[in-house]
Amino acid sequence: MALRPAVFLDKDGTVLVDEPYNVDPDRMSYAPGAAQALSCLAAAHLPLVVISNQAGIARGYFSPDALIPVKHRLAEMFRAAGARLDGFYWCPHDPTGISPDYAIECECRKPQPGLLLRAARELGLDLQASWFIGDILDDVQAGHLAGCRSVLLDVGHETEWRMTPEREPDRCAADLYEAARLVLNAMTNDAAARGS
Repeated sequence: MALRPAVFLDKDGTVLVDEPYNVDPDRMSYAPGAAQALSCLAAAHLPLVVISNQAGIARGYFSPDALIPVKHRLAEMFRAAGARLDGFYWCPHDPTGISPDYAIECECRKPQPGLLLRAARELGLDLQASWFIGDILDDVQAGHLAGCRSVLLDVGHETEWRMTPEREPDRCAADLYEAARLVLNAMTNDAAARGS
């Protein structure tokens, strides 16, 4: 079966309003432009995969089971926007955490690309043709290390601006809807170039 291009999305600050360490489904709400973005990406029949660091587990704020209702609510929000959540991949680790099982270095905590690589294997995704959209440079770096192109949402959430070639976004956008349009335009141009 042919691999498919996908759009990887950071969760907090990208798809959702950033509520630090939130696992209450009632407090989950769309970030600006997110509902329109999901609708527009869904119309292009692209797999949509959320990639999220969940350091609250390693820090003892909540258990992994707390993310089950979060995933259900996220899927509901995607459906309400006319889209489908094809995957929700999260990293429970943080080397500075207090839980011995999770306070470790890993390959899945962004900026490492482990979750994208796993999603690509499990869902049959073409990383070279895919994009990662996120609100900090760790998202950009994770996307690039996995072989994707990336869009940085320049919404004020990146505070360190430690720049390396891997952390240089391919595009910048003011919100998720603008990012979605940039990605779809680039994919259309790529398809046209392949056809010429």
